[in-house]
Amino acid sequence: MEYANMMTLDIIAKQQDISLPTYTLRALMKQILEGMRAFHSSGFVHRDIKCDNILLHSPPGSGRVHAKISDFGFAKKVDLNNKQTYTAGTLPFMSPEQFLVNPIITQKVDIYALGIIFYKLITHKYPVNERNFKEQGKKMTQLKYKKRPLEIKNNLLQDLLSRLLEFDPNKRISALEALQHPYFTSPEALSDISKGQQDLASLATVAELEGDSSITEFDKEPTFIVAESIIKQFILKEQLQAERDLLELNMNLEEIKEKFENFSKLSFLERDVAQNKC
Repeated sequence: MEYANMMTLDIIAKQQDISLPTYTLRALMKQILEGMRAFHSSGFVHRDIKCDNILLHSPPGSGRVHAKISDFGFAKKVDLNNKQTYTAGTLPFMSPEQFLVNPIITQKVDIYALGIIFYKLITHKYPVNERNFKEQGKKMTQLKYKKRPLEIKNNLLQDLLSRLLEFDPNKRISALEALQHPYFTSPEALSDISKGQQDLASLATVAELEGDSSITEFDKEPTFIVAESIIKQFILKEQLQAERDLLELNMNLEEIKEKFENFSKLSFLERDVAQNKC
């Protein structure tokens, strides 16, 4: 897997205690959709899009974070003449058509998975998450529509998600169409920019003028920029939780060790009595 120094998108999706700013959410979504648009333009379908397969990387000294699609193990050329005879994908991110018998798989399964990713970034839960393939498929067929989560306040965002999560793959929008949605192109969206995004865009423009050939149009566009400082909050929270978990584990191990040492000092008769009490 490609190296990423800011972990994966799951670092954000699983943490409910930190709010992702609206301008950062929009920028992340734009980056991911642009990556999917470019990938789909090559005629391939990924088939295993999920939070863990979206890497987050900050080039040293850049102050910004890039989202990258990874893990192309299930990727293949789109073939509308042959049906899929085996399951590819991760259950909560799979589209309704993937639960059909020998389905024809198109790029629209990736679009549905992106809808689930964005849904989870906002709500920190899945719309459907059953225990196995059969139960997930059954629930998907019963679910004719998805209720609007309370966490989604923006009407344009809700409309975009409903189009990404459209049950009929023929009606589901493409990555390019998603990028052209008013959630990204409306005056409201274009004005929802932080000073940090503006500053990083200006730095990229200056760097290009000074001869930096690595600068792209996305580096200069504030609405595509994800500030490193925002994502670092999630990483720090994850590290603190890991330290607490490790401390708790060590305390439990010490307790077990102490009990074992005390038990080993008992006579055989005392051990039998102690075990019977347990």
